[in-house]
Amino acid sequence: MNLIGHVEALYRYPVKSMRGEPHATADLGFNGFVGDRRLAIRRVENQSGFPWLSASKLRELVLYTPVWADGEIGAKGEVPTHVRTPEGRELPVFGPELADDIGGRHGAAVEMLHIYNGIFDAAGVSIITTDTVREICERAGERADARRFRPNVVVRLADPEAFQEDSWVGRVLAFGEGSGAANVDAIESAPSVAVTLHDIRCSMIGIDPDTGVYAPDVLKESVRANENRAGIYGSIVRAGRIEVGQGVYA
Repeated sequence: MNLIGHVEALYRYPVKSMRGEPHATADLGFNGFVGDRRLAIRRVENQSGFPWLSASKLRELVLYTPVWADGEIGAKGEVPTHVRTPEGRELPVFGPELADDIGGRHGAAVEMLHIYNGIFDAAGVSIITTDTVREICERAGERADARRFRPNVVVRLADPEAFQEDSWVGRVLAFGEGSGAANVDAIESAPSVAVTLHDIRCSMIGIDPDTGVYAPDVLKESVRANENRAGIYGSIVRAGRIEVGQGVYA
């Protein structure tokens, strides 16, 4: 395996569609990052195969911040105890006040659910490169911000090229140390992900993660630039700890 880049950033999302957390390290389990999307908001009356309320239906969701009892984002522990609303109120994550607050904005009843294996769109982990983020955002006239794309792993490539992720489908990515060709013994025990799918994008990428303002050109440019493929999904082959700065091998 050869070095293709380095881990630039890591994110997890304790509640699906709510604000994500940056982390210097993340534990990769066989159901994705520990603590990633273990909670989601269910639309009570929705009987479809996708009952979850996402920011594509309620953009303000990206402005809600999962927190722990001490009020710190990113505290250890798999499930947050509270959620901070856009107005700054901290409400118990499973309490009626939070369900009423979100349901009132959505216009229909909702409830918070804890799914122990994670709630994913397609696979356990999502990965995108800084070059792909920059290409789409610059074409759309927006600041390059990987958070729009809600990845778990952001990769800075050794040989910069937008949409290089497309060539990874069907391959295995390993996360290890070093700056050159991988040590075979080390890679055999390194956290690894089998790249299974292109990440086909939706309107979520148009939502500014800090303001909730929608920029439609982000999705339009994703379509024009690369047939709406931006990043990849992967299934976990080998669990372990991933760190910012680690080498990425393929």
